[in-house]
Amino acid sequence: MPGRRWAGALAAAVTASVLSLTGLAGQAQAADVNNVKNGGFESGLSNWTCSAGSGATVSSPVHSGAAALKGTPAGQDYAQCSQSVAVKPNSTYTLSAWVQGSYTYLGASGTGTTDVSTWTPNTTWTQLSTTFTTGASTTSVTVWTHGWYGQPAYLADDFSVFGPDGGGGGDPAPTVPATPAGLTVPSTTSSSVSLAWNTVSGATGYNVYQGGSKVQSVTGTSATVSGLSASTSYSFQVSATNSAGESAKSSAVTGTTTASGGGGGGGTVPAHAVTGYWQNFNNGATVQKLSAVQSQYDIIAVAFADATSTPGAVSFTLDSAGLGGYTVDQFKADIKAKQAAGKKVIISIGGQNGTISVSDSASATNFANSVYSLMQTYGFDGVDIDLENGLNATYMSQALRSLSGKAGSSLVITMAPQTIDMQSTSNSYFQTALNIKDILTVVNMQYYNSGSMLGCDGKVYSQGSVDFLTALACIQLQGGLDASQVGLGLPASTSGAGSGYVSPTVVNNALDCLAKLTNCGSFKPAKAYPGLRGAMTWSTNWDASAGNAWSNAVGPHVHSL
Repeated sequence: MPGRRWAGALAAAVTASVLSLTGLAGQAQAADVNNVKNGGFESGLSNWTCSAGSGATVSSPVHSGAAALKGTPAGQDYAQCSQSVAVKPNSTYTLSAWVQGSYTYLGASGTGTTDVSTWTPNTTWTQLSTTFTTGASTTSVTVWTHGWYGQPAYLADDFSVFGPDGGGGGDPAPTVPATPAGLTVPSTTSSSVSLAWNTVSGATGYNVYQGGSKVQSVTGTSATVSGLSASTSYSFQVSATNSAGESAKSSAVTGTTTASGGGGGGGTVPAHAVTGYWQNFNNGATVQKLSAVQSQYDIIAVAFADATSTPGAVSFTLDSAGLGGYTVDQFKADIKAKQAAGKKVIISIGGQNGTISVSDSASATNFANSVYSLMQTYGFDGVDIDLENGLNATYMSQALRSLSGKAGSSLVITMAPQTIDMQSTSNSYFQTALNIKDILTVVNMQYYNSGSMLGCDGKVYSQGSVDFLTALACIQLQGGLDASQVGLGLPASTSGAGSGYVSPTVVNNALDCLAKLTNCGSFKPAKAYPGLRGAMTWSTNWDASAGNAWSNAVGPHVHSL
């Protein structure tokens, strides 16, 4: 959760590069060929060169075929892998690749005109594409991909450079994929229908159709269509796509939504709530039993569950020794006492060092089953998603819906993305929140350990001000989340994070600005959001170390909104 520092160069790159993101390129012309060799890495790293031995091929996850490139940045090396591609002079080419990972870049150099690049922060498979024109004497260009300093490994697959044949040979053009089979409806809610189907060989994506109209494009073999009316039947089909075109639509299936159960999840969570993370470890902050957590906290997130050897599954072990002999029986009794006082106690998954990966249907099932088992064992009311090393929107959504089916409407689901994760609805964290909107309690974005970010008005804001909090929260409020699903996450003291601490007064002013249009800075939202859920802090322990100054000031203010 805390401690993640953003290099100045990275923050600058985010600010400078956001506007350079490009959309997907159109189909290649019929006479064009793919001039890249081994673009799918089916022949290992043949034809590719990676800096400092940073590249390797992996068999999973892949975008298509049996292999993909994995680049691992280390030290001052950002894991660049490149290939020299033969081209014709005075010609236009479209460079494309599928990538996933924090800050993955794609580009071409040595074009003889203007070199190009593009990037994405998405941690699910995303197609990057850009075009370049060669110079009068250019017969080869270098195409490349790389990650970023201090970031986790990235993946890349299915490279192409479509344009006139440069004479160097390349991968054959793909054929239109077959029609998907096995379309089913695994689950429904009052406002959504979940779909799943079989993998189609050679497909790089799938289109989802509702009543004959395309409503989604996904890269996996499942999707959730939201925003539907309760107790209503809908018809769905899917098609498979790649750069060669789109298959015929599948046979239709019917999904019927359930009767209305109201919006959002969380049972009896207060309309305006304060969330605090409780540390199951001793890092110098006040060591607490749950019973000692300040009464201003409405949701207490126990940090953290641990990954297991089973993909997607988690476990929890109370750090009795580190917490002064706190026993499991005392811990369980304290959870019950907090619940009797009207509080919710949930288990948090992830944190700064969390390595849980939910990347396919099997790991999604393991995640849901293991979290539900912890809820039954300890009495937790729900789960917090704090995966700071990326998540897969398709399968995390699937996992949380499965958990909801087991736990029922009282399930509390909270999320704690970093600022970069919520800059756009195309980011996997934001996608997940929207996918599960009907069962989501609150998103408490971390407004700390962050570089400068864009607000909803397109301006750049730096952390540490009212404007940073309000202009970034505005993105979530305008991007589809209900006001009741938006909270402001801040450190409880200067010791709680590497940067981004603001006084409780700044937090309260930001809450007033969003909920009432008062006490704003230079940024003022277009309208008030009186239903704003509230605020979150890392952590109840650091708060206690500072005499509970944060919760004593912010708690009553939240509850009086």
